[in-house]
Parts: sequence; structure tokens; C-alpha cells
Amino acid sequence: MKYYFGIIEGLSVKTSGLNYRHLYFFWIVAKEGGVTRAAERLGLAVQTISMQLSALELSIGKQLLEPQGRRLVPTEAGRLAFSYCEQIFLLGDQLQDALDEAEAGKMRLTVGISDSLPKLIAFRLLQATQTMSKQVRLVCMEDEFENLLADLALGKLDVVLTDRTVRAGGSLKVFSHLLGESDMKLFGVPRLADKYRGNFPASLHHAPLLVPTRNNALRGRIDTWLVQHKVRAEIAGEFEDNAMLNTFGRNGMGLFFAPSALAHDIEDQLGAVLVGDAPELREHFYAISNERKIRHPAIEAIISTVHSGLFAH
Repeated sequence: MKYYFGIIEGLSVKTSGLNYRHLYFFWIVAKEGGVTRAAERLGLAVQTISMQLSALELSIGKQLLEPQGRRLVPTEAGRLAFSYCEQIFLLGDQLQDALDEAEAGKMRLTVGISDSLPKLIAFRLLQATQTMSKQVRLVCMEDEFENLLADLALGKLDVVLTDRTVRAGGSLKVFSHLLGESDMKLFGVPRLADKYRGNFPASLHHAPLLVPTRNNALRGRIDTWLVQHKVRAEIAGEFEDNAMLNTFGRNGMGLFFAPSALAHDIEDQLGAVLVGDAPELREHFYAISNERKIRHPAIEAIISTVHSGLFAH
């Protein structure tokens, strides 16, 4: 935030009744939990910050901070103001970064990665951006699907990579672009693979399985697949985060499904081997954007890579 303070230090411009110098000081005080710590962080006198907080509250006609023990915490109005400050000053940072990168001939791509998306798939998709003629700086954020959609709608992200589509009729104006799909295979550490590989999939009766939680679309397809094959496996673990699921699978807690496109990576990186094919099971991969037609060159490169056969195997 050194850039910000350098700009705001001499700022007296008001927009819609707001003084952004005062707003910035409020944001720092709310983050630090008190005027003294904020003053130390900014290298200013406590009295200076206190006066400007008072001026901000007077200008908007609402109390934004209140004492709670030895700390200052936001009031209800302060919490609302703080959420807007987070957006305002984050976008300001991104603006400065984008201007610096444009001057240096670089391109920035801010990507949200759903916690349920296989991280190896995310890597394969984003790898395409590193072969472009213009250097791409990746900024990757991982979170739950709904949180990422909110950040996308607020302009904090350029695109969200995920394994699910956006439901029609939602309040957010975002668009799903199908990147590709892959059939699934079942993997496990060699000890488990040797035990359950024979007579697959009937051999999976009482086998330990690691599966996504029920809010994941793939979980419903896995349950249906088990019923179709009259298999009653033991669910050894349910995971929202795909990387966590793979970690438990790598350590032999159970068998797990993964896209066939990643078969070689699963063996090399997780030490897991093939138990059997499940071609009826398919996982889909999407790019979610704010636009019906994607125009960001780096995202176009990702789509081009998919069309060239990323999920062909």
C-alpha cells in the first residue's frame, strides 16, 4: 500500500461527498483494530488520523467505528463501508499493477480456481498462457465456487476455472463456457490397487473410497455409477477440496477417481496406479466469465489449447 499512501497523502478530491484520504484511513484503522496501530503503520500522528476519521463520520452522517475492549471495531455501517473499501483499494492496486505491466509489455490474468477442480487440470489449462508471444503474469486465487463467482462479478477476477456450470436464472450476470470433458478412472496406491483390480468393478464391494462431498456434481455421478454396477463400497472420506482428497489417496487411505487425461500425472506425482476404467463417469470443465464472448487473449489461448486436444486421452 505504499503506492496508495503516496497518492492519498496529498489527496483532497471529493467524489459523491466522500474524501478518499479519510476513507483510506478508516480502512487501515479497521484492519489494524485501532488508531495507534494504524498511525504506526502509516507513520502519522494519532491525532491526525483521529481528526480525519471524525471528519469522515461527520461527512456521511454515520458512526463507522466503536470501542470493543481495547480495540476499535466497525459498526454495522462500518462493516458495509469496509467491504466497499476492500473492493476500492484492491481494484486500485490492480490498476497500478496493470499499468506497470502494460508499460513493460506484459499481460495480467487473474484466475479464480474452484477448490473442487483438480489442480493438475488447472495447471494444464493455465500452462497454455506461458507459450504466448506476450508474457503473462498469472495471479491465482483458490476458493469455494460461490465466493469466486461473487469476486468475478465484482471485477476482482478475469475468469473462474471450475468443474461446474452456473445455474440458469441466478442473480449474477456471468456466463459458462464449456472447456472440455474427460472420462474417469479409479486410482489407488499399489497395495490397494493390487487388492481391488481383479474383477473390476464388482471387486469394489466394501472397498474404501475417497469421494467429493455431495455439493459436487461429480459425487452424484459416482453414486449413480456405484448403483448401476451394484457395488456397495465403503466411503472412507468425503472432501470439498480436490487437493486434500488426492493427498489422502496418495497416502493410501482409499481409492479415488480422477480424469483419465491426468493418468500419467497421477502415477508420477501421487504414486497411485490404475485400478480400473469408468468410461460412463465424465467430469466437465468450465471457464466462467463476465462476457458471453471471451475477449481476453490469455483465456482465448486456454480455449485454443483445449480444442487442440488437452482432454483427448
